[in-house]
Amino acid sequence: MEETGEQKVGEVVGYYARIGVAAVRLSEGSLRVGDTIRIRGHTTDFTQPVESMEMDHKPIQEAGRGTEIAIKVQERARQKDEVFRVVP
Repeated sequence: MEETGEQKVGEVVGYYARIGVAAVRLSEGSLRVGDTIRIRGHTTDFTQPVESMEMDHKPIQEAGRGTEIAIKVQERARQKDEVFRVVP
């Protein structure tokens, strides 16, 4: 029996509508390209794969706890939305 879960990894600290990018502070976990994330907040709730990440305007494959990264998102994200990594 397989069960999927979610692990909180951080929160959205900014959103750039023109380019569809969320700035995320990873306070509780790490993320890598290929992970599936769920962004959930007061009026936000969507799940998507991480297709690209940047730190300091440079592409990265993985980011650890305590870093701030930019992720291309498919829907609007809002400040203080929580970011979860979907664990298969």
